[in-house]
Amino acid sequence: MQLADLFPICYQVLKPAFPNCLWDGDRNSKVVALTFDDGPHPEYTPQLLAVLDYYNIPASFFWLGACVNRSPKIAKEVCDRGHWIGLHGYDHQNFPLLSATDLKHSLERTQAAIYNACHLHPDKVRDVRPPNGLFTPTTLSLFRQWSYRPVMWSVVPEDWVRPGVPTVVQRILQQVKNGSLIVLHDGACGGQDVAATTQVLIPRLLQQGYQFVTVETLWQQELRIY
Repeated sequence: MQLADLFPICYQVLKPAFPNCLWDGDRNSKVVALTFDDGPHPEYTPQLLAVLDYYNIPASFFWLGACVNRSPKIAKEVCDRGHWIGLHGYDHQNFPLLSATDLKHSLERTQAAIYNACHLHPDKVRDVRPPNGLFTPTTLSLFRQWSYRPVMWSVVPEDWVRPGVPTVVQRILQQVKNGSLIVLHDGACGGQDVAATTQVLIPRLLQQGYQFVTVETLWQQELRIY
């Protein structure tokens, strides 16, 4: 069994166990959210932006603070296009391995990097996706204490191991449903293929009648459901 085969099982088990995380949107709404982790990247993110621009698709980006500091102009280009921005930690360390002080510092450093690059106030950047999807109940408790919102996923095609664009697209199309929260990567691992993947994926999903929304829209749907 490939690791990619385990993610749908993990989703089914973890979603009911941790309902305060955002795992997907309204199953009665024909929408999907494209999200991208590990950027911004000086080469791969501009390539991705060109595809999103062509189709006029909104997306959500979960950034590493170190990458924002390395590519502030790219970060600003993403923000200027109105895409939703979230946090992925400063340098991709697994959150459960960090002390509470170090975790808070990692998130705040990333917010500061985003503010310096994009002038986006920290109060507007409160969504957090844990690196490698790893968290504990303590992690979530700290997020609540610090007023962050945990964002997870429902479709993970394991694009970071670069199985090939057709395989990544096929995995997504096999799993996608109303409200799906799809994870791709525009960073050092997987970003090489992200523009080509989205170039194929977006028209396929549009043909199926899906509308593309941001993570913020999925949160709003979640609030209406409950």
